[in-house]
Amino acid sequence: MPLLWTAMAYRKMLPLLALLGVLLTIPATASASRYRVGIGEQGASMFADPLFTPLHIKRVRYIVPWDWRRVKADKATYTSYLETAHAAHKEVLVHFTASRGCYVNGRYSKAKHCRLPSTRAYQRSFRAFHKAFSFVKVYGAWNEANHKSQPTYKSPKRAAQFYNTLKKNCKHCTVLAADLLDSSNLLSYTKRLRHFLKGHPKLWGLHNYSDVNRKRSRVTGPFLRAVPGKVWLTETGGIVNFKPHFPNSPSRAASRLTYLFKLADRFSRKRKGYKSKITRIYPYEWKVEEPGERFDAALIGPDGQPRKGYSVFKAKAKTRSK
Repeated sequence: MPLLWTAMAYRKMLPLLALLGVLLTIPATASASRYRVGIGEQGASMFADPLFTPLHIKRVRYIVPWDWRRVKADKATYTSYLETAHAAHKEVLVHFTASRGCYVNGRYSKAKHCRLPSTRAYQRSFRAFHKAFSFVKVYGAWNEANHKSQPTYKSPKRAAQFYNTLKKNCKHCTVLAADLLDSSNLLSYTKRLRHFLKGHPKLWGLHNYSDVNRKRSRVTGPFLRAVPGKVWLTETGGIVNFKPHFPNSPSRAASRLTYLFKLADRFSRKRKGYKSKITRIYPYEWKVEEPGERFDAALIGPDGQPRKGYSVFKAKAKTRSK
């Protein structure tokens, strides 16, 4: 009798044991990761690249000058990218930035069109943009607002006002409260900016190149402790070339890209002592156009061939791009 009972019990447990076996074969990172992957890229040719299609990326990030209508030829470029992305069924995160050509050789121009826009001028330009590209529903008010290449560098108040303007004029849009670089002024700038934000926003953007390429979390961690809700790494990745700090090395860039995914895995869940978690990452960039560019973090080289980082990105993003 005991032997018969044991056999019957074992047969009943078989489905449960099979399920347990399946669960044990699932990689730990897949179950732990609660973030989605997109990519930042300024060239519309990416959408027709046969290397891009198998990645099944649904989200892209695109930077547009706040005065996007000022130069007619540039306006045509922005239109081409956005309409191509829309036709390819991609969700586009648009970040506004300084007027083109205002930051050259480490200096910000004093030209009239480079001045920090008023909230009224910004609102007028955004309304025209939203009317022209009504399919865009995800926005960042200003790219790297805390960096000296931007007119918002000394005015976190105005950067906050731009966010308030977007929320007011696009009530059904997703809007990041800020998009900030992991420089030394990150936390102090964030603290001042938050004082002027309306509505207690809970979505933030961070560019954490420094942490990723030095394999640490020295800035990412404190930022996640400081701001509430969710953080998107709206620009990040493994740097191939950025002299003198990062001499040309596709292998190093691939290694740092691997670390980026580990970092995102670690902080994709709310941790004790932290106010926010990482829910999206947008590595930058898809392709570098010219050899020897000062900043290069591309997955595809100027010859159109995939670098080592492409293989890393393809493998890591496979389960996180939906």
